[in-house]
Amino acid sequence: MTAPDPAWSVTESGWDPARANYHETVFTVGNGRLGTRGSLEEGHHGAVSGTFLAGVYDAHDSQVIDLVNAPDWLDTEIHVDGVRLDTDTLDVVEHERTLDLRTGTLSRRTVFALPDGGRARLETSRFADLSDRDRVALRVRVTVLDGSAQVRVATGLDAHRRNMEALPVYPEGTEFGYDRKWEKWARSIHLTDADSGHVGDPSTPPGADGGGYVVASTVDSGHTIAYAMTVRPCGEPVRRDRRRNREHVVDELVFAAAAGEPVGVDKVVGIATSRDPWGSGEPLERALATASSCDVDTAHAASAACWERLWERSDCEIVGADKAALAMRFSIYHLLIAANPDDPTVNIGAKSLSGEGYRGHVFWDTEIMMLPFFLFTQPETARALLGYRHHTLPGAREVAAAGGNTGARFPWESADTGREECPIATPDGRFRFWTRDEELHVTGDVAYAIGRYVAVTGDRGYLHGEGAEVLFDTARFWVSRCEPAGEPSGPLVLRKVMGPDEFHSHVDDNAFTNRLVRWHLEYAAAVYDELAAEAPERLAELSEMLGSTRDDRDSWADAAARIVAPVDPDCGLIEQFTGYFEREDVPIVEWDENRMPKYPPGYHHFNCEDTQLLKQPDVVQLLFQFPDDYSPATKRENYEYYEKRTLHKSSLSPSIHAIVGLQIGDSSMADEYFARSAYVDLDDNQGNTEDGMHIASAGGTWQIVVHGFAGLLASDDGVRFDPALPEGWERIRFTVQWRGRAIRVDLGHDDAAFELVGEGAPERITVRGESVELPPGERVVVSSPV
Repeated sequence: MTAPDPAWSVTESGWDPARANYHETVFTVGNGRLGTRGSLEEGHHGAVSGTFLAGVYDAHDSQVIDLVNAPDWLDTEIHVDGVRLDTDTLDVVEHERTLDLRTGTLSRRTVFALPDGGRARLETSRFADLSDRDRVALRVRVTVLDGSAQVRVATGLDAHRRNMEALPVYPEGTEFGYDRKWEKWARSIHLTDADSGHVGDPSTPPGADGGGYVVASTVDSGHTIAYAMTVRPCGEPVRRDRRRNREHVVDELVFAAAAGEPVGVDKVVGIATSRDPWGSGEPLERALATASSCDVDTAHAASAACWERLWERSDCEIVGADKAALAMRFSIYHLLIAANPDDPTVNIGAKSLSGEGYRGHVFWDTEIMMLPFFLFTQPETARALLGYRHHTLPGAREVAAAGGNTGARFPWESADTGREECPIATPDGRFRFWTRDEELHVTGDVAYAIGRYVAVTGDRGYLHGEGAEVLFDTARFWVSRCEPAGEPSGPLVLRKVMGPDEFHSHVDDNAFTNRLVRWHLEYAAAVYDELAAEAPERLAELSEMLGSTRDDRDSWADAAARIVAPVDPDCGLIEQFTGYFEREDVPIVEWDENRMPKYPPGYHHFNCEDTQLLKQPDVVQLLFQFPDDYSPATKRENYEYYEKRTLHKSSLSPSIHAIVGLQIGDSSMADEYFARSAYVDLDDNQGNTEDGMHIASAGGTWQIVVHGFAGLLASDDGVRFDPALPEGWERIRFTVQWRGRAIRVDLGHDDAAFELVGEGAPERITVRGESVELPPGERVVVSSPV
């Protein structure tokens, strides 16, 4: 194993079974089509392994729909002279694993002490191929270090998989050790009708390529999943055994290994499902073709080349702060493996494809926390993520109708259909989740994301197509959901809603929601007018499809003008919702070892209704999403009031506070908020990384650096920068995509350099309030004022 580059790698040194689940999450490999947790190939007590295929959900045998824990392609057992190499059976002499962020490759070296006093070294590497998202690969090498031995390497595909359903209710304070805690969970079955088989003629020599396959179907959703593997020996095996049962296929090779001689296998796995939008033909046929298409080295070289191109557009280099720099790249890596630009029918769940947390459900996190990264680095991926909302529009219409409204309302938690998937209550039934009924702002957030995409890319074709359909049908929902405060022609209000804060349900006129709705309705009316002027035929198609008329457009404009919302730039302190200021003002007086606020004594997530305590930003979220709508004095007054009442019980919270603080010129907390966001998974500072990545926080970390410290803001009027680097950082370097061209950015404390890449006319940007022209291909340096 070559020495890893510390600027591009995350390393585990030594074996600690109590930290294994944490490493399983952070060492996830993926390519947007799938993610595989970083579990040991041979498994161990307490392991939480998993491979998750984007879009493959099933609701059988579970309270709400799950992202299915798909068949295991790592499945490997190794025996040396009959002794199984694993961390439960043998003492571990050495252990190191490294995730190479540059190529998405997880490498491992473990030395085991054998019962006879000898040692055996196990080395593996794995990756999910970016050049062919249906392909994954595993390399296994075993070296007997002292004397010769018989080595058996058995590797296979295992469709006997279960999802964790619920932890039984135990007395408060009950805890189980790392080796038992997951065994206590009830399990859900989502795979059925499994079959398996071998590939190739059993009479061929042991040293020839071999392989096998498994096929299974999801119980409720009816998706067929097919895995196929090609297994190539390293070294000359003396025997080859093939085994299978209904759910499991194994190819076992036996070697007579001399001391110091590595033996093992290379395994290439093809994966296909019946829901793949790009697939034609039977899933098993496609999986078999992918598995046999190339060897591990060829696949790795092709995948690494794709990674190189991705990093060229996506890297955000922090100079002078090594830990921050690694955290930034770690966040970007996990964002890149969470999204698939080739599939507009899937989105990014709250734990990406790295764990079962939140059951793989999609929230507003994508549009607000993650989409900005893709907008400015991978616009085609941003387009695909928005495509998911169009794909699930029929389900959103069902959600609106179920609530007695017209149009389309996106659910709080979404999966494959766009219907509401949020549980009704906590697993013990004690507390109701009102988010599913009242956190309506997600619908406005989708519209907001459409507006941001169009502003950054200039993609009017999308706006006039899928974008307009989503905007118009969701605008109709808002008109039907608003109600008069008094006189029918008077102000409109939104009653019984919940804002982003989530501690307060059944409230009226949440300021964030109402302001977002006003923007949404204004934007929908403006797009209608644009279509009427520029694409009347498309407008006619949409009107016929949706059953809408000019009267709908007028109702949007009318409702926008009448809804109660804070629009005055100098409005002063904004009340989060009607009656908020009358609630008890409970101070935050304790912080944990990570400087995260603790609940005041006697309070928890479900009993803060009557207080001014906030889970996460609400009015501050409003300032973040509409940065140009309020005067500096108004922004400062609201930031200072609400920041001290926020408990940050969501990983989304620190990044928003960091950015808004920087925008008002208050950098006092920015470094601390950056640390809370950037190290939430690297340092496991919330203690739950084992459940999966806080992927929204990864997006928030990128936003702190680019929108906060670099001061990037983009609108229809153009791009502007107002950098304010942390004192301990030397430079920030990154590239942003802007309307079809790239701008390379290199920022220091005293200077800023920009280069416009691509042909065409010069681009004009604003740097610290001054207009700067960027001719294509020229590096333009702007000095900071003395």
